[in-house]
Amino acid sequence: MLKDKYLKEIKPELKKMLKTNIMAVPYLKKIVVNVGLSEALTEPKVLDRVGEQLKAITGQKPKLNKAKVSIASFKLRAGEVIGMMVTLREKRMYDFFEKLARIVLPRVRDFRGLKVSGFDGRGNYNLGLKEQTVFPEVEYDKIDKVRGLEITFVTNAQNDDTAKILLEKLGLPFEKRKK
Repeated sequence: MLKDKYLKEIKPELKKMLKTNIMAVPYLKKIVVNVGLSEALTEPKVLDRVGEQLKAITGQKPKLNKAKVSIASFKLRAGEVIGMMVTLREKRMYDFFEKLARIVLPRVRDFRGLKVSGFDGRGNYNLGLKEQTVFPEVEYDKIDKVRGLEITFVTNAQNDDTAKILLEKLGLPFEKRKK
């Protein structure tokens, strides 16, 4: 299991590499999976279908995201559902991470590694997938429309470099820099 590997191998290795206290070694806090659903305003059945897909992908029931403010040009009122999200922690987080790194990312078409530009400057990494069909749990026959989803890896790392090292050690394949 990935958590055991982190505790036994990766954490001591990061402690040596970063020359820091064992309590200051970076770790993965949570993974947030988010889907934006602008079409839910006109077609409420979309929420059920996407909710089932997200539940199959993550193993956890999604939370509905509601609009905070009204935007007239988008015909959006405050309180209307515009997306869904799942926050994964502990065992589910590590299971999802392992599945993503080993099974899902290799299935992405023309995949050459994750872009380093997805870091936010505070040690968190954002990854966007264009279609949910790369997950093996999603049945292709039951999909009405191909939708993208966003995955955010939240770490306690202080900067992007240490977060990248942590995510690489855990198994995320980043693209090789051209010289």
